[in-house]
Amino acid sequence: MTATTTRPADAPPPDLRLPKRRGVELSLLVCAVLISVYGYIDVGLTKNNAVPPDAAGYGAGLGVLALLAHLAVRLCAPYADPLLLPIAVLLNGIGLVLIYRLDLDTPGEVAAPAQLIWSTVGVGLFIAAVVLLRDHRVLQRYAYLSVAAALVLMIVPILFPAVNGAKIWIRIGGLSFQPGEFAKILLAVFFAAYLAANRNALAYTGRRIWRLQLPTGRVLGPIVAIWLLSVVVLVLERDLGTSLLFFGLFVIMLYVATGRTGWIAVGLLLAGAGAFAVGSLEPHVNSRVTDWLDPFASIQAGQGPGQLAQSLFAFAAGGMLGEGLGLGHSVLIGFAAKSDFILATAGEELGLVGLTAIFLLYGLLVARGYRAGLALRDPFGRLLAVGLASIIALQVFVIAGGVMGLIPLTGMAMPFLAQGGSSVVTNWIIVALLITVSDSARAPHPEAPEPGALAPLPDREPALDLDLEDER
Repeated sequence: MTATTTRPADAPPPDLRLPKRRGVELSLLVCAVLISVYGYIDVGLTKNNAVPPDAAGYGAGLGVLALLAHLAVRLCAPYADPLLLPIAVLLNGIGLVLIYRLDLDTPGEVAAPAQLIWSTVGVGLFIAAVVLLRDHRVLQRYAYLSVAAALVLMIVPILFPAVNGAKIWIRIGGLSFQPGEFAKILLAVFFAAYLAANRNALAYTGRRIWRLQLPTGRVLGPIVAIWLLSVVVLVLERDLGTSLLFFGLFVIMLYVATGRTGWIAVGLLLAGAGAFAVGSLEPHVNSRVTDWLDPFASIQAGQGPGQLAQSLFAFAAGGMLGEGLGLGHSVLIGFAAKSDFILATAGEELGLVGLTAIFLLYGLLVARGYRAGLALRDPFGRLLAVGLASIIALQVFVIAGGVMGLIPLTGMAMPFLAQGGSSVVTNWIIVALLITVSDSARAPHPEAPEPGALAPLPDREPALDLDLEDER
């Protein structure tokens, strides 16, 4: 007869916890800072045959920012995904290196110090968001306040003069910022809250047309009205890139909420029709479409290469391994070399290998955001994470496609890489929200039963102290 050991019935189940991985995060942050400092020093050696005098200060500043952000995550979001913060620091560091490299060829237009200041502001807001927002579900309460603030932020730039053909900037004295960058986060919060509250009605009500089940107008009407209003405002501002981003965000979140692939087909058809109409009627957009169809037309006309042609030349010159940091000529692209076309600098000086590594970093950042959302139980958090990650994915696709000649140019900023204070601050806030969501997804939940343990009875039903063996 074999003796068996049994655990008392009232003994608690073993505490199974996921590893926090904060040590992994810290190690990756050290690598990200070292790679950025190495690039900074390499540019100085290439251009001036000397280490930049402020290299130590640059490395220390970036390291302190990374360490403060890590401490905030370690203390307030200990179970957060360990890859999100290091990827953001590395992309931000590479962007600072590329902007500094372009500054050396444009002495009168120095942008790296201002970009470092904006990065500091972004990290500060990142820390504030991680510390103050312990539960992402709090944002669901402010859905309509978010959409109201988003519409105000998009409308205000109409009152200011256009910059490079688009009314998307607010300039007061020597300061300028782009309110639409912050509006996209607020709209993502609204879309996530509204779709989470009405996901069943959106998926199972309304009329059926062929294979697509349309929701009732009462359910779908408010969110479509908000989306249309935002797109109309952006069209008036001639900010077609952000219009495309909002449309893509709307379609993706609607698909995730309903699970119906028909919305993807409808979205593509509407996007194509809208792009054709705007490209035909709006002169500013029509000129970009014309340049996209024939980027070398200005060369054949004897007017020299335009921005898109110079960008294509830069990618071609980079080849597989690139010409090396500081050895390219992408500054010939013009005023947008540090913003819209900074990816051309990366392609020319880092080559296809370096460009692929940058795209992989973006892909990993988006994938981890999707993973955090899919691991959540609450629909709002799932939609919010997917929406925020999709914002980054859509921006990378639209910008990279425009700079490489795959689609017409849209005039947006590459996340973390390009010059732009509003953009870098917004991207840091997105990463903070993704870290908060991933912490909720990976953290142990005391209310959930552990594997092998009996599920507790609902609170509304009193537990009965009965011995089932004796009853039988």
